[in-house]
Amino acid sequence: MAFTEIDQGQEAFPNEVTLSRLRLRVLPLEVLQNSSIESLNLDRNKLKHITGISHLCNLKKLILSKNAMTDFPVEIQNLIHLEKLELNQNQIRDIPEGVFSSLPKLKHLRLNNNRLDSLPNDLAACRDCLQYLNLSTNLFQAIPLVVLELKNLQEFYVQNNFLHQLPIEMFKELPLKMFKVNGNSLREPPVEVCAGGIRQIISYFNQLQNGQAEEDKRVKTMFLGTSLAGKSTICKSLKQGQIVRVSEEERTVGIDISEFHFQGFTFLFWDFAGQLEYYVTHHMFITSQALVILVINFHQYQLTNDSFKDLVGFWISNLFMRVPNSVVLPVGTHIDECSEEEVEEKKKDIMRKIQTMLEERQINLAHLIANLEDNEESEFYEDQWTRLKEMENCTLTILDLVPVNCMDYLDIKTLEGTILEHVKNEKLFPNIIQVLPPIYKQVEAAIVDMMQNNEEMTEHGMVNFSLLCSKLSCQYHLVHLDRELLQDILRYLHRIGLIVWYEKIKQLEGTVFLRPTILITLFKTLVRHGLMQQLESISVDILIGEHATIRDQANWVLTFKSKAMLCQKAMRALLKHQLSLDNMVDIFEEMVGSRFQKGKLFSLLEHFEICLEIRNVQGLNPRAKAFVPGKPWETLQSQDKDTCYLFPNYLNQSQEVSAMWGKDHPEDLHIHLYFSPEIPEGFFQRLMVKACSFYSTYWVAKAICLLICSGTPLLIKANNQKGYSYIELRCRKPAERDRFQLTWDFIMTIISINQNLLEEWPGLHLCIKAPCRTVGCLAEFVWPDLDDKTTMFKEDIKTCGICAHQFETELLLPKVPDKPSRTEAPAQYYITSYGNATFGTSTVHVERQSILDK
Repeated sequence: MAFTEIDQGQEAFPNEVTLSRLRLRVLPLEVLQNSSIESLNLDRNKLKHITGISHLCNLKKLILSKNAMTDFPVEIQNLIHLEKLELNQNQIRDIPEGVFSSLPKLKHLRLNNNRLDSLPNDLAACRDCLQYLNLSTNLFQAIPLVVLELKNLQEFYVQNNFLHQLPIEMFKELPLKMFKVNGNSLREPPVEVCAGGIRQIISYFNQLQNGQAEEDKRVKTMFLGTSLAGKSTICKSLKQGQIVRVSEEERTVGIDISEFHFQGFTFLFWDFAGQLEYYVTHHMFITSQALVILVINFHQYQLTNDSFKDLVGFWISNLFMRVPNSVVLPVGTHIDECSEEEVEEKKKDIMRKIQTMLEERQINLAHLIANLEDNEESEFYEDQWTRLKEMENCTLTILDLVPVNCMDYLDIKTLEGTILEHVKNEKLFPNIIQVLPPIYKQVEAAIVDMMQNNEEMTEHGMVNFSLLCSKLSCQYHLVHLDRELLQDILRYLHRIGLIVWYEKIKQLEGTVFLRPTILITLFKTLVRHGLMQQLESISVDILIGEHATIRDQANWVLTFKSKAMLCQKAMRALLKHQLSLDNMVDIFEEMVGSRFQKGKLFSLLEHFEICLEIRNVQGLNPRAKAFVPGKPWETLQSQDKDTCYLFPNYLNQSQEVSAMWGKDHPEDLHIHLYFSPEIPEGFFQRLMVKACSFYSTYWVAKAICLLICSGTPLLIKANNQKGYSYIELRCRKPAERDRFQLTWDFIMTIISINQNLLEEWPGLHLCIKAPCRTVGCLAEFVWPDLDDKTTMFKEDIKTCGICAHQFETELLLPKVPDKPSRTEAPAQYYITSYGNATFGTSTVHVERQSILDK
């Protein structure tokens, strides 16, 4: 058994041994005989026991993560010099007493992703040294008391357990610098407070001590479903306590937000418009720990066609991916247009098909997990296995469907009672009751009163943070409310969805939206159903006000229809048109900004990656000086040149991008990013916006994009079919060996962007594969786990298991072949294309001059 000694920088030890990913079941004898070893890495093996480890009496660092341990290795107690111990991602259920009392020098302990629900009391022996403790993804129902004795603990991670309460002593007595607790059903303090970090948690407890605690029973309730299903009718009827008829003209555009108080509970209703065009922004506001009411039009629902997929399956699938632990109450509407027999039959059919979806998901996850476990090199896929196991533990709870005649008050009252019954169930909503300091409720009440009685902000509810602080302290007698405390309370109210404060967006950091609906108004200006009709309906007066003509308007419509682009002047006119309909023209200038400062609308659109800013789209200036590499490129562009914005969501499929790419070549570097269960709606569009923001030369269409970096083309293409959803990446094989680094970096940048987006979809699994390079062979090489944007590999040659052909590893994985000479200059990342743009039907091609540093 061979092993290597490596240097890991500042964590390095004089004698460090790594035996990772070797499928070890016992410790090698040559290792056990080397008592001088100070660091031993055994992660990603098959170890159940580590018999003989006590011989390594000088060991200071031991990594046993991602093995097959169910029993804690008690022999570790003999490693008295141990400073770092990692046992994460095993299946350990219990730690016996007497181990940690022998490890007084232990500084770093990882026990996450096990089955622990308690810690031994003798962990207190590490009180003076232990600085890092990770207990996340276990079964803890309370913070172990022994943790409070770790007087030097600086980092503590306890995410994804079953905690309801945090002890105040932990923050008063421990020198914590980093603490994470998300993924728990916390009541005290609420998870929305904990999201603000240690300082906000301490502030919360300080305020809690200053007054009597108050219980807050608040439920975010999200109404989802297709257009005209009856969501708005139900929302308004529940809120007003009577039947409210909503005409087709009054249907929701974007999201409607309202509040409903019933039997001590506060329901925050979010009524989402059903048209697909809105979904690109909807998923940003779909949050966990909410009651989802899925409204289904029974009159439209048919037993014999694909209506389940459109009316039910689409929403269930997206909830799976976005908030996989949701509670969903299906509600059937328009039952007055169906017979009693039809209603009962359709109810049974929907519930049966939803149950089938749930079972299929579990079967698919089990199949993916089994594939990784059966792989001959399963240790290379531990991270993928862990994510799948976490997804397998997620439960989308589907409640029994409630049929409702929206025009029958008794049915509405029955639905009201059903909702109340469910939210009172602590098993379904364990954190429905939250403990808050009185000041939190006082500020909330003052804001509500301000919105109801202050005419200045009745319509839009936008207020400067400093002004808000002044108004609250002067008019509402909150004289002790300092600026920092107000910030904490506003952050809490933002996280529960009552207000919106995007303090991390530079142009919005000083603005508090006391009415979140204003944001929806802004979004629905440009992300909406029937945007073409909106453009055509802009009045002449608004056109004149924007120094535009009817001919300009016609050009806007044509440009948007053919290229999904809007110039800034067209967007200004659209916004003024929408704000005039909503009687909020007074905030127009603040929303659009000026030539020198970007307005709030454009900041929001870019923050949520809805559109892509494009400059200089009219082509080269013929009077510009010639471009000389290494010297500034001077243009004589006019100062009033309008900026344009590309909205990929409105692009149509086109063959132009494929034509620019040309034919696929067998030697292309070729990658498939497989998504399970599917690519979420709007995911690919956001990926394109991010990618095109990073690279300056691109062609874009509906489900395909071509990027150019330093002369290297990269094709990105989406294929979203049931059971076969993937994003394809193709790049031309480099002609020179020293270009492999640039080419693989190009590909890995897109994969990295994809990975960052994936974090927003906890119920979505990604598997990267490289198709076999033999023409006609259907085999694929599965990529190992990604680590710091690189992949792990062992051999220089890969052999296909079907066609038996062999391929150099760098043609399948981002491995750069050895260069003939170490003195060769590194690859340079330059983009020197001239600034111009050309357009084709439903595609956009843009080039800008820039230099992309490595």
